Amino acid sequence: MGDTAQLIVDGKTYEIPLVVGSEGERGLDIARLRSETGLITLDPGCGNTGLCQSSITFMDGEKGILRYRGIPVEQLAEHSTFRETAYLLINGELPTEAQLRRFSVRLNDHSLVHEDMRSFFESYPRGAHPMGMISSMINALRAFYPSIPERSEEEEINITFARLLSKVRTLAAMSYKISLGHKVVYPRHDLSYCANFLNMMFDSPVKPYIVDEDLVDALNVFWILHADHEQNCSTSSVRAVGSARVNLYAAISAGISALWGPLHGGANQAVIEMLQEIYDSGGDPAPFIARAKDRNDPFRLMGFGHRVYKTFDPRARIIEKVCNRVLKKLHREDPLLPIAKKLEEVALRDSYFIDHNLYPNVDFYAGIVLRAIGIPINMFPVMFAIGRLPGWIAQWKESADDPKWKLYRPRQIYAGPLKRDYMPMGERA
Repeated sequence: MGDTAQLIVDGKTYEIPLVVGSEGERGLDIARLRSETGLITLDPGCGNTGLCQSSITFMDGEKGILRYRGIPVEQLAEHSTFRETAYLLINGELPTEAQLRRFSVRLNDHSLVHEDMRSFFESYPRGAHPMGMISSMINALRAFYPSIPERSEEEEINITFARLLSKVRTLAAMSYKISLGHKVVYPRHDLSYCANFLNMMFDSPVKPYIVDEDLVDALNVFWILHADHEQNCSTSSVRAVGSARVNLYAAISAGISALWGPLHGGANQAVIEMLQEIYDSGGDPAPFIARAKDRNDPFRLMGFGHRVYKTFDPRARIIEKVCNRVLKKLHREDPLLPIAKKLEEVALRDSYFIDHNLYPNVDFYAGIVLRAIGIPINMFPVMFAIGRLPGWIAQWKESADDPKWKLYRPRQIYAGPLKRDYMPMGERA
């Protein structure tokens, strides 16, 4: 096996270097393709295009593998916390006890948000989607917390990382409380990252919130499973915007906007809405399954299949166990769970689903977990965004530190009209 591939165009042969990743992945380095041949590649959706080399997350869609910095996500979900996983993704290694303690102190110190930001929330229309609000608020953080020249660049960046990780949950809980017209609950220094968020969401003067460690653990797992996922739509958006050397807040705001879509971070919300529609129609999923199989019907079953995974999403198996554990603990029968179970049974035995690799993905059970915790449905994508934040930060940092960094500037194949002259208004048909 050679270290190049050959491309023959108009009888001329070009050598294309092969790139091999640490897990044996192979790719063609076409960085010089246009300068040497005058050609570009056309790959709608970038399904066959590597935008970068990264050491953060490894995925194998054929085998259902997901690892953060080499550590299987199954091990992190079982043994780690979201705070520790965030440190791992951003810094490359699991923290020592002292490092984690310093990281936790920094998160606590930066958990409050500027009081003037409340007026931003209060000025939003009541029906505004939380994702739009959070995207705007993250962008606004730059104005409220500008860089300080006296700090070293490294210190400034580390503070910005901590500020984003800590304040995003405060902003999310604040947006929820203000939308209800309730008093804002401030973060507490004595609570963990996840417990603090739940307390800010649900504590009230008339009904103090009692922290349930099982729900805290469930939220930890949910956020760990969403912490990074290679070069997906939102992550590549963060890298693309960051390549223009904008500040981190702007890049993260772009990632949140990309995540908002129903085919990405909004999928967990779409799953619940689909299950609710099936329940409201009598609870029989068969007609909906038939519609999903009909090529002439635009309807699709949300929570099935994945752009990369061609087998069971490894995160789905983990979150399903969390779902069952939480519902059992709360002694709660979610009427949507039996419908979800029926759909899963069909997907695992029906040849149509198997042939099209339509296995349940992480969104399929994630929504039921969030419902059980008490998160309102329009906040589901926000929960995804909080979980994905460490991955976005890590990806932005890796890109910014890359000595081969370049401004993102994709090409296109023009398919429009040939040159034509401007026609005066009176001569137009």
